[in-house]
Amino acid sequence: METSTPLDGQVALITGASRGIGLAIARRLGQMGARLALCARQRDRLERAAESLRQQGFPVLAVVADVANAASVTALVEQTRRTLGEIDILVNNAGLGTFGPVQEITEADWDAVLDTNLKGVFLCTRAVAPQMIRRRRGHVINISSLAGKNAFAGGSAYCASKWGLMGLSYCMAEDLRGYGVRVSVICPGTVHTEFSPHAGKDPRKMLQPEDVAHAVALLLTQAPQSFISEILIRPTQKP
Repeated sequence: METSTPLDGQVALITGASRGIGLAIARRLGQMGARLALCARQRDRLERAAESLRQQGFPVLAVVADVANAASVTALVEQTRRTLGEIDILVNNAGLGTFGPVQEITEADWDAVLDTNLKGVFLCTRAVAPQMIRRRRGHVINISSLAGKNAFAGGSAYCASKWGLMGLSYCMAEDLRGYGVRVSVICPGTVHTEFSPHAGKDPRKMLQPEDVAHAVALLLTQAPQSFISEILIRPTQKP
């Protein structure tokens, strides 16, 4: 890009933005000139994240919201629109992981994972899409996982949510591309975060949150006549 702030003036809504991948994405988009709306469920952690970004000079709105609740999502999107303006970029990053053998996963655990990782993306996109359709532009980026392509023991709920997210992302892309709205999905491998500590693995060999943020930046700086449907990210060395 010719400018160091290619997203100057654009509004980016990032879910699950209080730490890890979401916070790294928010920081990167702020550096690119975007006005930031952050959401998470834990107020204290969200406010700390927002303040750290404000200290870097980025305009930030922090909203406590549950992406699995339709009324909460509607309020989040409306507050973002009133405070920062129409949403240009939606990054569906909020995620939850519960792991264990399928015969031991409770219904409550299953519902929590599927509601956050899959239903949440549907609700947030449904709430934001009309703005983008009306303006005939916008980006929706869904943060999935290589677990959406590869099964592993103990991953029934998490893998099901991420496999579902892959299908949802591709259908959303077909629904929205005719309106100039681009939908992409990013599938990272093992990322070193609080959410996913991966005991026994060397964190120096794992992906870092900034690697995912870099992929988001790549998607947002494409030429307008094309879009990248899917990005897979793996560490150079197996951790």
